[in-house]
Amino acid sequence: MRNWTRQVARRRNVHAEKHPGEKIISLGIGDTTEPIPEPIMRALVNKAHGMGTLDGYSGYGAEQGQEPLREGISSKFYNGIVQPSEIFVSDGSKCDIARLQLMFGPGRTIAVQDPAYPAYVDTSVMVGDTGEMDSASQQFKGIVYMPCSADNDFFPDLDNLPATDLIFFCSPNNPTGAAATRTQLEKLVAFARKNGSIIIYDAAYAIFIEDENCPRSIFEIEGAKECAIETCSFSKYAGFTGIRLGWTVVPEALKFADGSSVQKDWIRLMSTCFNGASCISQAGGLACVQEEGYQAMVDLVGYYKENAKILKTCFEELGFSVYGGKDAPYVWVGFPGEKSWDVFADILAKCSIVTTPGSGFGPAGEGFVRASAFGHREDVLEAVERLKKNFEVKAKVA
Repeated sequence: MRNWTRQVARRRNVHAEKHPGEKIISLGIGDTTEPIPEPIMRALVNKAHGMGTLDGYSGYGAEQGQEPLREGISSKFYNGIVQPSEIFVSDGSKCDIARLQLMFGPGRTIAVQDPAYPAYVDTSVMVGDTGEMDSASQQFKGIVYMPCSADNDFFPDLDNLPATDLIFFCSPNNPTGAAATRTQLEKLVAFARKNGSIIIYDAAYAIFIEDENCPRSIFEIEGAKECAIETCSFSKYAGFTGIRLGWTVVPEALKFADGSSVQKDWIRLMSTCFNGASCISQAGGLACVQEEGYQAMVDLVGYYKENAKILKTCFEELGFSVYGGKDAPYVWVGFPGEKSWDVFADILAKCSIVTTPGSGFGPAGEGFVRASAFGHREDVLEAVERLKKNFEVKAKVA
């Protein structure tokens, strides 16, 4: 298992000890910073208060999630393309990714975007789908890494990839911020159906997409229900990183190679390993899919999108190669010929700003850092001033 997040924390602490009293600005971890919107918070508080009354108390709930919430998710995020019976409410996407690995079991062949959210690779290692890490390539044996860079429009070259049992795909991608187009997703679905693969599609940042040519759900693509599972979360939508609420869509049409139902196995696993999401969290989730709460959630997302725009503009004006920052809350900044950790250290030393080394997301992330738009506006603006003061404008590298 990689421990780069701990290394980031250690280096930050060392810097703080050397520079006591100096404010360190974090553009690193993708954790939300702004308060939960009032209409959503009100629902959380009311439910929590109700749990202390005879009339409002509730114990174990439906393992699949409360029906009004599943209906709201179906209507608000999928326009009815996905049925409430196909939606499984949980405590978050990351937990569901691990549970999906448990359902599929060891011995599966895996393909992942490179770079990508580390949980896809790490859970594959933990469940027993891989061999040892190769020190030279920094890749685990047994995993098919799909390079995604500006050279291929951040979409894998499917024509030269082997068939695998599972394909992990995130759009908008963490860390690059690239959102897959409709044409690209059509190719991915066709590839999976041809090879009998199941796509595990992470849509955790879908609400940030503004490009109409980039679907917010894999299920907008014809045939996806026969080859894909989609996981999503309220974490970055409504600031629920500390509340914990998400969902996974397992279509009724999705089958294993022997024709048996994937959904039935998922129901069995969830009813065995999970007692359902907190009723308090679900009350907040229900507020998110109602008109007042939904608009407040969109406004909150807009706040972070403006932060991303500010950061993207800053790095572009300094002459760096910059990606993302439009359809996602992450800005992916290239430093050709340099090591990610060296860039991280340089920015920390000169600016007292924490970023995330791109190499932590996979070998293809080397030479990049990720800047997160999750931060207070005043901190983002101060970070921009520090960066402009300490980094010279350079000729842009295409």
